[in-house]
Amino acid sequence: MSIAYQIVVCGSIVPDPLQTIEPIVTPAGPALKNELMLPAVLDPWAGHALFEAAHLAKQHPGSKVWLVSIGPKAKLQQVMMTVAQKVPFEFIALDGPASGFAESAEIAAALADAIQAIPGLDKARLLVFGGWESASRGAGTTMQMVGERLGIADQFQGVDQLTINPDGSFQIFERIEGGKHQISACTGAPALLGWATGNLPEPPNNPRVGMLNMRTVMPALQKARPVKIANDGVAFASVSLPKQRRETRIVKDLSAEDIAREIVQWIGGSE
Repeated sequence: MSIAYQIVVCGSIVPDPLQTIEPIVTPAGPALKNELMLPAVLDPWAGHALFEAAHLAKQHPGSKVWLVSIGPKAKLQQVMMTVAQKVPFEFIALDGPASGFAESAEIAAALADAIQAIPGLDKARLLVFGGWESASRGAGTTMQMVGERLGIADQFQGVDQLTINPDGSFQIFERIEGGKHQISACTGAPALLGWATGNLPEPPNNPRVGMLNMRTVMPALQKARPVKIANDGVAFASVSLPKQRRETRIVKDLSAEDIAREIVQWIGGSE
């Protein structure tokens, strides 16, 4: 029996990783230098979640995919011009900060409210997808809190593969330590999956899909609800790039045990 799923993908936009990113402190708090000038892309982890959602929807006729994203409207429009050509989805935009310094609890609350406001939402068919991690909000907690606010108890993180059985139950491959996978079972929707890299390549651009998506993307951007992220109670002492440190010493005829011992001592002394 094929189930028509409602798949909601939570995906943020992030600065293009090929750009030079420099954190600074402003009167309003930490930010990125020339952040508004940096080209943006869809978060890579969210991209995998979106591609997996579209693939699943294609396998189950009647399924539908929504993409919910928080960010400045101008940046969202820039990114959607490319993303909209990849896979079919309906866009839900929230006009707010895309900064990695935004508190994940407030981001999760805004995303959960937007999901609950989707007309005709049926939790018996609901699957919430998102990135296991993020190139900006890398706390690894946002999707978990979205699920809690939606009342979804079945949550899976680090997902690489989702298989839906004929009876509607799931089999999920989750990443664990040592390059292995934990195989989990779920009786059915609702469920939340935080995706790792999945198994699908990035779809090629399809102008026809892009034209169909833009019919909903542009209206969604025009009526994007403003979201204020206050970060109440959060203080940043400083923001900076990780410091590079390199110490090279050439020694001959040293045993592996001695090398390992020196490495451990060096790490312990650098903490």
